[in-house]
Amino acid sequence: MSETLWHSVTVHIPFANNGHATIAKRVIEVDAELQKNAVKRTLRVEDNQLVATFDTLTVRLARLVVNGFLENVDLIARTIGEFGEEAASEPLQTS
Repeated sequence: MSETLWHSVTVHIPFANNGHATIAKRVIEVDAELQKNAVKRTLRVEDNQLVATFDTLTVRLARLVVNGFLENVDLIARTIGEFGEEAASEPLQTS
């Protein structure tokens, strides 16, 4: 019986502060990995960094999931840059 070889990639994404890194983590956690049997993702926040570790069955899959993750992080970072401080300083509007 052969043991499955997993490929591991860890990415550290710096944010302006811990709060922004936590927002990014919470946003990304909502979406589960599409191939749960082939991709294992763990997210954590360390100081002002979002740390993501991906374990995949193939190198190609590692490249694909990291690329998709970075696209999401880019969108989140741009959204925080555009609305982060303003949204944090205003109370939520309720209908």
